[in-house]
Amino acid sequence: MAANRLRIVVIAPLRFPIRRPHAGGLESAVWNEADQLRARGHEVTIIAAEGSDGTTAGSPFTTPALTWPEGAHPTDDTYPASYETSSVPALAHALDVIAAHPERFDVISNHCLHSLPLRRAAELGVPMISTLHTPVDRDMVEAHLAAAHRAGTGRPSHFLSVSEHTRAQWAAAGIESTVLSNAVDPAAWPLGQGGENLVWFGRIVEEKAPHLAIDVAERLGLPLVIAGRIGDERYAEQHLFPRLSDTIRYVGHLSPEELADVVGRSACSIGTPAWEEPFGLVAPEALMCGTPVASFAVGGVSEIASGSVGMATADRGDVAGLAAAAHALIARSRTESGFREATRASAIARFSLTARIGALEAHFARLMAGADSLGSLDSLPEQAA
Repeated sequence: MAANRLRIVVIAPLRFPIRRPHAGGLESAVWNEADQLRARGHEVTIIAAEGSDGTTAGSPFTTPALTWPEGAHPTDDTYPASYETSSVPALAHALDVIAAHPERFDVISNHCLHSLPLRRAAELGVPMISTLHTPVDRDMVEAHLAAAHRAGTGRPSHFLSVSEHTRAQWAAAGIESTVLSNAVDPAAWPLGQGGENLVWFGRIVEEKAPHLAIDVAERLGLPLVIAGRIGDERYAEQHLFPRLSDTIRYVGHLSPEELADVVGRSACSIGTPAWEEPFGLVAPEALMCGTPVASFAVGGVSEIASGSVGMATADRGDVAGLAAAAHALIARSRTESGFREATRASAIARFSLTARIGALEAHFARLMAGADSLGSLDSLPEQAA
Protein backbone atom coordinates (compact mmCIF):
# COMPACT_ATOMS: atom_id res chain seq x y z
CA MET A 1 0.00 0.00 0.00
CA ALA A 2 1.32 3.42 -0.94
CA ALA A 3 2.12 5.81 1.89
CA ASN A 4 0.36 8.69 0.11
CA ARG A 5 -2.72 8.08 -1.98
CA LEU A 6 -2.41 9.88 -5.30
CA ARG A 7 -5.02 10.76 -7.90
CA ILE A 8 -3.35 9.62 -11.11
CA VAL A 9 -4.46 10.01 -14.72
CA VAL A 10 -3.06 7.32 -17.03
CA ILE A 11 -3.29 8.24 -20.71
CA ALA A 12 -3.16 5.05 -22.76
CA PRO A 13 -2.44 4.59 -26.45
CA LEU A 14 -5.77 4.73 -28.28
CA ARG A 15 -5.38 1.99 -30.90
CA PHE A 16 -6.52 -0.99 -28.80
CA PRO A 17 -8.53 -1.43 -25.59
CA ILE A 18 -6.34 -1.81 -22.50
CA ARG A 19 -7.49 -5.23 -21.32
CA ARG A 20 -6.45 -8.87 -21.30
CA PRO A 21 -5.44 -10.64 -23.47
CA HIS A 22 -3.16 -7.74 -24.25
CA ALA A 23 -2.90 -6.53 -27.84
CA GLY A 24 0.87 -6.10 -27.44
CA GLY A 25 3.69 -5.25 -25.07
CA LEU A 26 2.74 -1.57 -24.85
CA GLU A 27 -0.85 -2.35 -23.89
CA SER A 28 0.40 -4.92 -21.38
CA ALA A 29 2.74 -2.37 -19.78
CA VAL A 30 -0.02 0.24 -19.44
CA TRP A 31 -2.57 -2.27 -18.09
CA ASN A 32 -0.10 -3.53 -15.50
CA GLU A 33 0.83 -0.01 -14.44
CA ALA A 34 -2.79 1.00 -13.87
CA ASP A 35 -3.58 -2.28 -12.14
CA GLN A 36 -0.61 -2.10 -9.78
CA LEU A 37 -1.17 1.56 -8.94
CA ARG A 38 -4.75 0.77 -7.95
CA ALA A 39 -3.57 -2.20 -5.91
CA ARG A 40 -1.21 0.11 -4.01
CA GLY A 41 -4.12 2.35 -3.02
CA HIS A 42 -4.00 5.10 -5.64
CA GLU A 43 -7.02 6.45 -7.46
CA VAL A 44 -6.43 5.83 -11.17
CA THR A 45 -8.40 7.48 -13.97
CA ILE A 46 -7.54 5.95 -17.32
CA ILE A 47 -8.06 7.64 -20.68
CA ALA A 48 -8.38 4.72 -23.03
CA ALA A 49 -10.39 3.17 -25.83
CA GLU A 50 -13.85 1.78 -25.28
CA GLY A 51 -13.69 -1.71 -23.80
CA SER A 52 -10.63 -1.00 -21.66
CA ASP A 53 -10.59 -2.15 -18.06
CA GLY A 54 -11.36 0.79 -15.79
CA THR A 55 -13.41 2.71 -18.37
CA THR A 56 -17.18 3.19 -18.50
CA ALA A 57 -19.41 3.91 -21.47
CA GLY A 58 -20.27 7.60 -21.74
CA SER A 59 -17.36 8.73 -19.57
CA PRO A 60 -15.42 11.74 -20.89
CA PHE A 61 -12.30 9.61 -20.40
CA THR A 62 -13.44 6.82 -22.73
CA THR A 63 -12.47 7.20 -26.39
CA PRO A 64 -14.26 5.42 -29.27
CA ALA A 65 -13.02 2.10 -30.55
CA LEU A 66 -11.20 2.32 -33.88
CA THR A 67 -13.35 1.40 -36.86
CA TRP A 68 -11.83 0.25 -40.13
CA PRO A 69 -13.60 0.62 -43.49
CA GLU A 70 -15.19 -2.51 -44.94
CA GLY A 71 -12.63 -4.53 -46.86
CA ALA A 72 -9.66 -2.85 -45.18
CA HIS A 73 -6.75 -4.88 -43.83
CA PRO A 74 -6.05 -3.53 -40.33
CA THR A 75 -2.37 -3.20 -39.44
CA ASP A 76 -0.42 -2.21 -36.35
CA ASP A 77 1.42 0.65 -38.05
CA THR A 78 -1.38 2.54 -39.80
CA TYR A 79 -4.61 4.12 -38.61
CA PRO A 80 -8.07 4.33 -40.14
CA ALA A 81 -9.65 7.74 -40.68
CA SER A 82 -11.69 7.28 -37.49
CA TYR A 83 -8.53 7.77 -35.44
CA GLU A 84 -8.28 11.47 -36.33
CA THR A 85 -12.02 12.07 -36.71
CA SER A 86 -13.20 10.30 -33.53
CA SER A 87 -10.42 9.06 -31.23
CA VAL A 88 -8.25 12.17 -31.14
CA PRO A 89 -11.20 14.59 -30.63
CA ALA A 90 -12.34 12.39 -27.74
CA LEU A 91 -8.84 12.59 -26.27
CA ALA A 92 -8.97 16.37 -26.63
CA HIS A 93 -12.25 16.42 -24.72
CA ALA A 94 -10.77 14.32 -21.92
CA LEU A 95 -7.87 16.77 -21.65
CA ASP A 96 -10.40 19.64 -21.56
CA VAL A 97 -12.02 18.00 -18.53
CA ILE A 98 -8.66 17.76 -16.76
CA ALA A 99 -7.77 21.37 -17.59
CA ALA A 100 -11.15 22.56 -16.25
CA HIS A 101 -10.62 20.78 -12.90
CA PRO A 102 -6.88 20.30 -12.31
CA GLU A 103 -7.46 20.27 -8.54
CA ARG A 104 -9.01 16.81 -8.93
CA PHE A 105 -5.75 15.21 -10.06
CA ASP A 106 -2.20 15.00 -8.73
CA VAL A 107 -0.17 13.67 -11.66
CA ILE A 108 -0.52 12.41 -15.23
CA SER A 109 1.26 9.30 -16.52
CA ASN A 110 1.19 9.64 -20.29
CA HIS A 111 1.73 6.64 -22.58
CA CYS A 112 -0.18 7.99 -25.59
CA LEU A 113 1.44 7.69 -29.01
CA HIS A 114 -0.36 10.79 -30.28
CA SER A 115 1.32 14.16 -29.79
CA LEU A 116 -1.74 15.92 -28.36
CA PRO A 117 -1.01 15.33 -24.63
CA LEU A 118 2.50 16.71 -25.08
CA ARG A 119 1.22 19.69 -27.04
CA ARG A 120 -1.23 20.55 -24.26
CA ALA A 121 0.86 19.55 -21.23
CA ALA A 122 1.66 23.12 -20.17
CA GLU A 123 -2.00 24.16 -20.00
CA LEU A 124 -3.46 21.22 -18.08
CA GLY A 125 -2.45 22.38 -14.62
CA VAL A 126 -1.34 18.86 -13.60
CA PRO A 127 2.29 17.67 -13.70
CA MET A 128 2.93 15.06 -16.42
CA ILE A 129 5.38 12.22 -16.89
CA SER A 130 5.46 10.76 -20.40
CA THR A 131 6.99 7.37 -21.09
CA LEU A 132 8.78 6.90 -24.41
CA HIS A 133 7.98 3.45 -25.78
CA THR A 134 8.85 3.85 -29.47
CA PRO A 135 11.51 5.05 -31.87
CA VAL A 136 11.59 8.83 -32.28
CA ASP A 137 8.32 10.39 -33.47
CA ARG A 138 8.87 13.85 -34.94
CA ASP A 139 5.32 15.00 -34.19
CA MET A 140 5.84 14.24 -30.51
CA VAL A 141 9.20 16.00 -30.44
CA GLU A 142 7.77 19.10 -32.12
CA ALA A 143 4.72 19.08 -29.84
CA HIS A 144 6.89 19.01 -26.74
CA LEU A 145 9.26 21.71 -27.98
CA ALA A 146 6.32 23.92 -28.94
CA ALA A 147 4.73 23.46 -25.52
CA ALA A 148 8.02 24.24 -23.80
CA HIS A 149 8.39 27.40 -25.88
CA ARG A 150 4.90 28.57 -24.93
CA ALA A 151 5.46 27.74 -21.26
CA GLY A 152 8.66 29.77 -21.18
CA THR A 153 9.98 28.12 -18.01
CA GLY A 154 10.00 24.59 -16.66
CA ARG A 155 9.12 21.44 -18.56
CA PRO A 156 5.54 20.83 -19.70
CA SER A 157 6.24 17.10 -19.46
CA HIS A 158 9.06 15.10 -17.94
CA PHE A 159 10.06 11.89 -19.69
CA LEU A 160 10.93 8.29 -18.93
CA SER A 161 12.38 5.84 -21.47
CA VAL A 162 11.94 2.09 -21.49
CA SER A 163 15.63 1.45 -22.30
CA GLU A 164 18.95 3.21 -22.66
CA HIS A 165 18.71 2.60 -26.39
CA THR A 166 15.41 4.49 -26.51
CA ARG A 167 16.73 7.25 -24.23
CA ALA A 168 19.69 7.88 -26.53
CA GLN A 169 17.51 8.00 -29.65
CA TRP A 170 15.17 10.60 -28.19
CA ALA A 171 18.02 12.61 -26.64
CA ALA A 172 19.54 12.99 -30.08
CA ALA A 173 16.20 14.38 -31.25
CA GLY A 174 16.02 16.92 -28.42
CA ILE A 175 14.09 15.19 -25.61
CA GLU A 176 15.96 14.17 -22.47
CA SER A 177 14.59 11.34 -20.35
CA THR A 178 15.36 9.01 -17.46
CA VAL A 179 15.47 5.24 -18.02
CA LEU A 180 12.82 3.18 -16.25
CA SER A 181 12.51 -0.14 -18.02
CA ASN A 182 9.35 -2.10 -18.57
CA ALA A 183 8.69 -4.86 -16.08
CA VAL A 184 6.90 -8.14 -15.51
CA ASP A 185 4.68 -9.46 -12.72
CA PRO A 186 6.38 -12.62 -11.39
CA ALA A 187 3.03 -13.97 -10.22
CA ALA A 188 1.65 -13.79 -13.76
CA TRP A 189 4.68 -15.59 -15.24
CA PRO A 190 5.39 -18.50 -12.85
CA LEU A 191 8.30 -20.91 -13.07
CA GLY A 192 7.62 -23.62 -15.62
CA GLN A 193 9.03 -27.11 -15.92
CA GLY A 194 10.28 -26.69 -19.46
CA GLY A 195 9.69 -29.05 -22.36
CA GLU A 196 10.88 -30.18 -25.78
CA ASN A 197 9.51 -27.48 -28.08
CA LEU A 198 10.62 -23.96 -28.96
CA VAL A 199 8.20 -21.07 -28.48
CA TRP A 200 7.78 -17.76 -30.26
CA PHE A 201 5.22 -15.27 -28.93
CA GLY A 202 4.31 -11.68 -29.68
CA ARG A 203 2.52 -9.67 -32.34
CA ILE A 204 2.33 -11.39 -35.71
CA VAL A 205 3.80 -8.57 -37.81
CA GLU A 206 6.66 -8.25 -40.25
CA GLU A 207 8.94 -6.34 -37.88
CA LYS A 208 8.70 -9.17 -35.34
CA ALA A 209 9.51 -11.75 -38.09
CA PRO A 210 8.17 -15.00 -36.61
CA HIS A 211 8.94 -16.73 -39.92
CA LEU A 212 12.60 -16.60 -38.89
CA ALA A 213 11.74 -18.57 -35.75
CA ILE A 214 10.42 -21.26 -38.11
CA ASP A 215 13.82 -21.24 -39.84
CA VAL A 216 15.50 -21.75 -36.45
CA ALA A 217 13.17 -24.62 -35.53
CA GLU A 218 13.83 -26.35 -38.85
CA ARG A 219 17.59 -26.00 -38.41
CA LEU A 220 17.40 -27.56 -34.95
CA GLY A 221 14.81 -30.19 -35.89
CA LEU A 222 12.59 -29.11 -32.98
CA PRO A 223 8.85 -28.39 -32.84
CA LEU A 224 7.79 -24.75 -32.55
CA VAL A 225 4.70 -23.20 -30.98
CA ILE A 226 3.78 -19.69 -32.19
CA ALA A 227 1.34 -17.58 -30.16
CA GLY A 228 0.12 -14.03 -30.59
CA ARG A 229 -2.36 -11.62 -32.10
CA ILE A 230 -2.22 -11.24 -35.86
CA GLY A 231 -1.38 -7.59 -36.40
CA ASP A 232 -0.77 -7.86 -40.15
CA GLU A 233 -3.06 -10.26 -41.99
CA ARG A 234 -1.14 -10.06 -45.26
CA TYR A 235 2.14 -10.92 -43.56
CA ALA A 236 0.56 -13.89 -41.76
CA GLU A 237 -1.07 -15.16 -44.95
CA GLN A 238 2.15 -14.91 -46.95
CA HIS A 239 4.85 -15.88 -44.46
CA LEU A 240 3.29 -17.77 -41.54
CA PHE A 241 0.24 -19.82 -42.47
CA PRO A 242 1.82 -21.60 -45.47
CA ARG A 243 4.58 -22.97 -43.24
CA LEU A 244 2.42 -24.43 -40.48
CA SER A 245 2.57 -28.19 -40.00
CA ASP A 246 2.31 -30.91 -37.38
CA THR A 247 5.51 -29.56 -35.81
CA ILE A 248 5.10 -25.83 -36.54
CA ARG A 249 1.87 -24.81 -34.81
CA TYR A 250 0.09 -21.49 -34.42
CA VAL A 251 -2.10 -21.55 -31.30
CA GLY A 252 -3.69 -18.09 -31.59
CA HIS A 253 -4.03 -15.11 -29.26
CA LEU A 254 -3.96 -16.71 -25.82
CA SER A 255 -5.11 -15.46 -22.44
CA PRO A 256 -2.25 -14.41 -20.13
CA GLU A 257 -2.60 -17.60 -18.09
CA GLU A 258 -2.60 -19.82 -21.18
CA LEU A 259 0.39 -18.00 -22.65
CA ALA A 260 2.45 -18.24 -19.47
CA ASP A 261 1.70 -21.97 -19.35
CA VAL A 262 2.82 -22.48 -22.96
CA VAL A 263 6.02 -20.47 -22.42
CA GLY A 264 6.78 -22.26 -19.15
CA ARG A 265 6.47 -25.66 -20.84
CA SER A 266 8.97 -24.76 -23.58
CA ALA A 267 12.67 -25.51 -23.94
CA CYS A 268 13.61 -22.09 -25.29
CA SER A 269 11.94 -18.87 -26.41
CA ILE A 270 13.05 -17.50 -29.78
CA GLY A 271 13.14 -13.74 -30.38
CA THR A 272 13.40 -12.54 -33.97
CA PRO A 273 12.92 -8.75 -34.03
CA ALA A 274 13.70 -7.30 -37.45
CA TRP A 275 13.66 -3.71 -36.22
CA GLU A 276 15.31 -1.69 -33.45
CA GLU A 277 13.18 -2.99 -30.60
CA PRO A 278 12.70 -0.19 -28.02
CA PHE A 279 12.58 -2.75 -25.20
CA GLY A 280 11.35 -6.28 -25.96
CA LEU A 281 8.96 -7.34 -23.19
CA VAL A 282 8.67 -10.96 -24.35
CA ALA A 283 12.22 -11.67 -23.20
CA PRO A 284 11.69 -10.86 -19.48
CA GLU A 285 8.32 -12.62 -19.62
CA ALA A 286 9.93 -15.85 -20.81
CA LEU A 287 12.85 -15.50 -18.40
CA MET A 288 10.41 -15.13 -15.49
CA CYS A 289 9.09 -18.59 -16.41
CA GLY A 290 12.63 -19.95 -16.26
CA THR A 291 12.57 -20.45 -20.02
CA PRO A 292 15.84 -19.39 -21.67
CA VAL A 293 15.73 -16.86 -24.49
CA ALA A 294 17.70 -16.74 -27.73
CA SER A 295 17.13 -13.48 -29.59
CA PHE A 296 18.56 -11.18 -32.18
CA ALA A 297 20.55 -8.40 -30.48
CA VAL A 298 18.70 -5.26 -31.53
CA GLY A 299 17.75 -2.08 -29.68
CA GLY A 300 16.80 -2.58 -26.06
CA VAL A 301 17.00 -6.37 -26.35
CA SER A 302 20.78 -6.20 -25.94
CA GLU A 303 20.31 -4.44 -22.59
CA ILE A 304 17.97 -7.17 -21.39
CA ALA A 305 20.47 -9.84 -22.39
CA SER A 306 23.35 -8.06 -20.66
CA GLY A 307 23.40 -9.35 -17.11
CA SER A 308 20.51 -11.79 -17.52
CA VAL A 309 20.95 -15.45 -16.71
CA GLY A 310 19.53 -17.71 -19.41
CA MET A 311 19.65 -15.34 -22.39
CA ALA A 312 21.91 -15.34 -25.43
CA THR A 313 21.87 -13.27 -28.61
CA ALA A 314 22.91 -13.35 -32.25
CA ASP A 315 23.31 -10.59 -34.80
CA ARG A 316 20.11 -9.41 -36.44
CA GLY A 317 19.08 -11.75 -39.24
CA ASP A 318 21.72 -14.37 -38.38
CA VAL A 319 19.47 -17.43 -38.28
CA ALA A 320 22.39 -19.86 -37.97
CA GLY A 321 23.80 -17.90 -35.04
CA LEU A 322 20.38 -17.74 -33.38
CA ALA A 323 19.92 -21.49 -33.78
CA ALA A 324 23.35 -22.08 -32.23
CA ALA A 325 22.49 -19.80 -29.30
CA ALA A 326 19.22 -21.65 -28.71
CA HIS A 327 20.96 -25.03 -28.92
CA ALA A 328 23.51 -23.99 -26.28
CA LEU A 329 20.86 -22.64 -23.93
CA ILE A 330 18.77 -25.81 -24.21
CA ALA A 331 21.85 -27.90 -23.45
CA ARG A 332 22.56 -25.83 -20.34
CA SER A 333 18.97 -26.10 -19.19
CA ARG A 334 19.11 -29.89 -19.48
CA THR A 335 22.50 -30.38 -17.84
CA GLU A 336 22.85 -27.61 -15.23
CA SER A 337 20.92 -28.19 -12.04
CA GLY A 338 18.88 -25.14 -11.02
CA PHE A 339 19.35 -23.38 -14.38
CA ARG A 340 15.67 -22.52 -14.84
CA GLU A 341 15.39 -21.36 -11.22
CA ALA A 342 18.46 -19.13 -11.65
CA THR A 343 17.02 -17.73 -14.88
CA ARG A 344 13.82 -16.75 -13.11
CA ALA A 345 15.63 -15.29 -10.09
CA SER A 346 17.77 -13.10 -12.33
CA ALA A 347 14.70 -11.83 -14.18
CA ILE A 348 12.90 -11.01 -10.95
CA ALA A 349 15.92 -9.11 -9.64
CA ARG A 350 16.07 -6.95 -12.78
CA PHE A 351 12.51 -6.69 -14.09
CA SER A 352 10.07 -6.99 -11.20
CA LEU A 353 6.86 -5.05 -11.80
CA THR A 354 6.57 -4.16 -8.12
CA ALA A 355 10.03 -2.57 -8.18
CA ARG A 356 9.12 -0.57 -11.28
CA ILE A 357 5.93 0.77 -9.69
CA GLY A 358 7.86 1.74 -6.56
CA ALA A 359 10.31 3.67 -8.71
CA LEU A 360 7.46 5.30 -10.61
CA GLU A 361 5.90 6.44 -7.34
CA ALA A 362 9.24 7.98 -6.37
CA HIS A 363 9.33 9.86 -9.66
CA PHE A 364 5.77 11.08 -9.10
CA ALA A 365 6.77 12.36 -5.66
CA ARG A 366 9.84 14.12 -7.02
CA LEU A 367 7.84 15.79 -9.77
CA MET A 368 5.06 16.90 -7.42
CA ALA A 369 7.66 18.34 -5.07
CA GLY A 370 8.77 20.66 -7.86
CA ALA A 371 11.96 18.96 -9.01
CA ASP A 372 13.38 20.32 -12.26
CA SER A 373 14.23 16.80 -13.45
CA LEU A 374 13.36 13.25 -12.55
CA GLY A 375 16.99 12.25 -12.20
CA SER A 376 17.85 8.64 -11.45
CA LEU A 377 17.01 6.67 -8.34
CA ASP A 378 19.85 5.21 -6.32
CA SER A 379 17.97 2.00 -5.62
CA LEU A 380 14.72 0.18 -6.24
CA PRO A 381 12.61 -1.54 -3.59
CA GLU A 382 13.89 -4.98 -2.75
CA GLN A 383 11.81 -7.83 -4.17
CA ALA A 384 11.33 -11.42 -3.16
CA ALA A 385 11.16 -14.24 -5.66
